[in-house]
Amino acid sequence: MLQINFAPFPDLETQRLSLRRITPEDANEVFALRSNKDTMKYIPRPIAKTLADALEHIATMDATIDKNEGINWAITLKDSTTLIGMIGHYRIQPQNYRAEVGYILHPDHHNRGYISEALKKVIAYGFGPMKLHSIEAVIDPNNTISEKVLLKNGFIKEAHFIENHFYNDHFLDTAIYSLLNKS
Repeated sequence: MLQINFAPFPDLETQRLSLRRITPEDANEVFALRSNKDTMKYIPRPIAKTLADALEHIATMDATIDKNEGINWAITLKDSTTLIGMIGHYRIQPQNYRAEVGYILHPDHHNRGYISEALKKVIAYGFGPMKLHSIEAVIDPNNTISEKVLLKNGFIKEAHFIENHFYNDHFLDTAIYSLLNKS
């Protein structure tokens, strides 16, 4: 079975971005992301209502990293320490050598290729040090922008489930995309 250890925390870099651990000092930026209804439109999670909600989210991510059950990075521009987004591997299935990838980016930074750039690095980390065989992404089928990012990065659509997720008194569809480690 896959053995995962995120200590020491792996900072990553791309041409334009730094990916580092999210800290309580990022609470204002995490709150800005998770309280924005447009940003959260396709993410079936509660909207952050207070800074305490953002701090709780950061604490949850920290605990997940400390238990080697998932890993999340703050996305920052190389010339800044300000969090503009988050990306990570979630729902790691060690027995299946598989993890789910997810990401979120502040609207001020959309349409610049940042998520695709960060995703390439996170995929390389997943297939490299993590030794994953496959990475999946679970998205709202209406999130065509996320679908384009996934397809651009080699993911293929595996499934479209009809009303398989219940959230906020509604049944929602989900689409699953995956990428296999071909090396």
